[in-house]
Amino acid sequence: MKVVLFCGGFGMRMGKFFQNKSEFFENNPKPMLLIGNQPILWHIMKYYAHFGHRDFILCLGYKAESIKEYFKTNNDHFADWNIQLVDTGLNTKIGQRLFSVKDLLQNDDVFMVNYTDGLSDVDLNAYLDYFIKHDKVASLLSVKAPLGFHHVISNKNGIVENINDGLGNYDLRINAGFFIFKNEFFNYIKDGEELVDEPFERLIKQGQLISYIYDGFWKNIDNYKDKIEIDEMYEKNNSPWILWED
Repeated sequence: MKVVLFCGGFGMRMGKFFQNKSEFFENNPKPMLLIGNQPILWHIMKYYAHFGHRDFILCLGYKAESIKEYFKTNNDHFADWNIQLVDTGLNTKIGQRLFSVKDLLQNDDVFMVNYTDGLSDVDLNAYLDYFIKHDKVASLLSVKAPLGFHHVISNKNGIVENINDGLGNYDLRINAGFFIFKNEFFNYIKDGEELVDEPFERLIKQGQLISYIYDGFWKNIDNYKDKIEIDEMYEKNNSPWILWED
C-alpha cells in the first residue's frame, strides 16, 4: 500500500527556537531534523516499512534538494523500498500537495498519508483493519491532547470558572496526522484546498470520516521543547516508536 508523506514544510515554529542551528533550517526542511543519526523522515518511513508498507510518495517543497541528496547518498539503505520524490511547490497547502500526486494513486483503492512530524507506536495493522471494517472514505488517528495547554472553562458571561493544564482529564482529542484514505477521497477535495478544512467538512456531512482512538504513545515534534524531549527519550533507549527493533 502506498504511503504519502508531506515533506515540504518550512519548520518555522521549530526553527525560531534553534538560534544556534539556524544554518540547518536554511539548508534543510523540518523532516530532515535528526533523531540520533537519522532524520525524522527516516524514522517515520521505517515505521511504515515495519508493517510491510515500503511504497512511498514524498511530497517535497522547501529545500527539496536536501531530501533528494539524502536518498541519493543513502540509496543502499532503501534497496527494497520504492520511493518517488515529487516537487509539489514551495508555498503549497498540504491538501494541494496531495492533490498534486493524485495521478500516482489512481490505481490504489486505499492509501495512507502522514504529516511527517509525529511519531507513534500505534499498531498500523489494527488501525487498517478498523478502517476496512467500517468501510468509510477517510480515517484519522485521534489522540489525547498533549499536557501543558491551559483548558479554560467559562460561563456564559465570560467569567472563568476553572483553568486546568491537564487536558487528559477532559479527554480532549486532536488529529495526530496519521490518515488512511480510499481513493474516493479525491471526490471530496478540490484543487487548491487544504486537507482537513473543506474536504473533511464534506466528509463529515456525509458520515464518511471516522477516527481511530488511540491512547498509546504519540509525540508531535513541533517545536524546540518537543525535539528536546524526543532526543532525551532516544538517548535513554526509551523509543517506543522504534518497533522495527523489537
